Amino acid sequence: MTTFDHTEICMGTAFRFAGRTELPEAQVAELLAEACRVLHQADETFSTYKPESPISRLARGETNLASLPPVVAEIWDACDHWEKVTNGWFSAMTPQNTFDPSGLVKTWAAAEAASVLVAAGIDDFTMNAGGDVWLADGVTEARDWRIGVSKPVSLASPEAGVLTVIDLANTDYRALATSGSAERGEHIWNPKASGKAPARELLQVSVVAKDLVTADIWATAAFAEGPRAIADLNKVDGIEAIFILPDGELAATDGFVALLASGEN
Repeated sequence: MTTFDHTEICMGTAFRFAGRTELPEAQVAELLAEACRVLHQADETFSTYKPESPISRLARGETNLASLPPVVAEIWDACDHWEKVTNGWFSAMTPQNTFDPSGLVKTWAAAEAASVLVAAGIDDFTMNAGGDVWLADGVTEARDWRIGVSKPVSLASPEAGVLTVIDLANTDYRALATSGSAERGEHIWNPKASGKAPARELLQVSVVAKDLVTADIWATAAFAEGPRAIADLNKVDGIEAIFILPDGELAATDGFVALLASGEN
């Protein structure tokens, strides 16, 4: 049995792959290296911080979508799809009217990287993509089905901790994603506000879904919409969510409580 625990720094955050497999150690190392190449390629293509990335050149008007690698159009279409699905609360267009798919790319790239391991037959592992967590279908350890929802952390309130713990064993859910302003500041805007002002009506939203991209998109959309999203997310099949309101009070979708871990184990 080969166990692995690899952390890769990319996109300004940490991606961690941890699990076990019957494959030999050397093959696992090669697969992890390939998975990480997927992450770095996505960063080279979509980073808004790299001046020569295709997405930066597009934002400056130096090129057009048809001239860029096909994956850029693929992500453009995916963002357009999710904008429709979320009734406009997820948007990849910035207040300056440039295309910034950062709200999708991290978890999309993470899912693509994880698929490298899954395609090779590794299905007993977890992946943490900068705090967004995905569990493969073959996880064997009971404790690995449990995911902690972090408290909001900021310079003003630097004490880290776990808000609650969910248990995804015996459910169809495999992912948890969190959006908020406490750690990264006001990086999520309200796409329906005049001038696309920063979203400020919530401290944090954590969404549970069957896949990581879905969880991430709905967490971003719900944070942008504010407390009204609680009722809206109750109408969406296949997701549950917990909200932290500005006064520190908690709210959740109707089925979230059923996912809370018991005190056992």
